[in-house]
Amino acid sequence: MSEQFTDYFRQSLHHLFNTARALSFLALLPLLVMAAIILLLTGCGEKKTDNAAPPRPVRYQVAAAASANPGTVRTGEIRAHDETVLAFRLDGRIVSRQVDIGARVHAGQVLATLESETGKNQLASATADMESARAAEQLAALNLNRMQKLMPSGAIARTQLDSARADWQSAASRLKSSAAAVRNAQDNLAWTQLTAPADGVITRVSASAGQVVSAGESIFTLATSDARDVVFAIADPQLLPVQSTKSPPFSVALLSDPTQKTTGILRDISPQADPQTRTWQVRVTLQAPPAAMALGASATVNMPVSMSPGFVVPASALSRVGDQPAVFVIDKQSQAQIRTVTLAGYTASSAVIASGISAGDRVITAGVSKLRAGEKVIPGELQP
Repeated sequence: MSEQFTDYFRQSLHHLFNTARALSFLALLPLLVMAAIILLLTGCGEKKTDNAAPPRPVRYQVAAAASANPGTVRTGEIRAHDETVLAFRLDGRIVSRQVDIGARVHAGQVLATLESETGKNQLASATADMESARAAEQLAALNLNRMQKLMPSGAIARTQLDSARADWQSAASRLKSSAAAVRNAQDNLAWTQLTAPADGVITRVSASAGQVVSAGESIFTLATSDARDVVFAIADPQLLPVQSTKSPPFSVALLSDPTQKTTGILRDISPQADPQTRTWQVRVTLQAPPAAMALGASATVNMPVSMSPGFVVPASALSRVGDQPAVFVIDKQSQAQIRTVTLAGYTASSAVIASGISAGDRVITAGVSKLRAGEKVIPGELQP
C-alpha cells in the first residue's frame, strides 16, 4: 500500500514540474514543499517497518510427568571383587620376578626377590653381637654365683655382691637386645622375598627385574577370589541411592559383545571425588557373570537413576533468573515467558523439574540464551 502511495506522489510531482513551465515557480513552491514532506514521512515509515525483527522459530517440548526414572549408560572395566596390592616392605633393587600378569599363584609362593647381600651381612653382624652378649652374660652369671657363695663367710663386702648382680643384669639385658636385633635382621632378610598371601590370580604387574623400588610401592595386584565387579565413574553421586540394599539391579553387557550380559548390585560409591577428573568411582558386583566377562574387559552399565517424580526436559532447556534455574514457556499468544523452577535431579543430558511448570506447557528446548521474556516466537519442531 505504501509503495502505491509513493508512486502516486512521484507522478504528481512529475506533473507539477511539467506544469511549472507554464506557471510561476513561486506559486507552486508551497505545494512542492508539502509533497516533499509527505514523501519523506512515507520513506521513514517504510524503513521502520523493514527493521522490525521477525518472530524467532523455536523448538519445544510438551511437559509431561515422567512415568519412570530415566536411566543412563556408563562404560566401565571388569575387575576382581577382592584385590590385594602386593609390595615389598623394604627399599631395594629387584633381582628376579617369578610371575607375570594372569598367573595363578598359591599362598606362600615367591613372586619377586630383592637383593639380599645387605640383609645377609646385617644378620651375620647381629648374630655375632648376640654371641658376644651371651658370653658376657654367662661370665657375669658365674661371677655373681661366686660372690653369693663368699658373702656368708664375710670374705667380700656387700657392695661387691651388689656390683656383681648389677653386672649380670646389664649383661642379660644386652643379650635380650642383641637377640631382638637378630630377629629383626632375619625379618629383613625374609622381606627381600615377596610372597603371595593367599591363592589367587595376578591381575597387574607394576615392576620388573632390575628396577629399584621403595618400601610400599605397588609390585603386583592379586585377585583373591573369582567374584567380579564392574567399575565406572559418575559425575554426581546423588544420582544413586546411598544404601546398596535399596538400589535396583544394574544391567551390564560386554562392550565387544552386547549379547553377553548379566545384572549387578551396587557395592559402594567412593566417598571422595578423583582430584584429576572430579568424578566418583562406583563398584557394582556382578551376579553370575559369563566367562566372556574376563578381568580387564570393557562393559556398558545401564545405571538406574534415583530421582523424584517430575517433568523431564533436556538440559539445554535450562536458563537462569538470578541464582534460580528457569525455563522459557510458550504462552497462548506465542510469546516466550520465563518461569523459575525447582529441580528434583538431573543427568548429563536431562533435568527433572519438580515445580514451576504444569503438564501441557510448551517448554522451549533450544536457544534459550538468546531469548527475552515476552519475545514473539514461532513454535517449530516438537521434540518427543
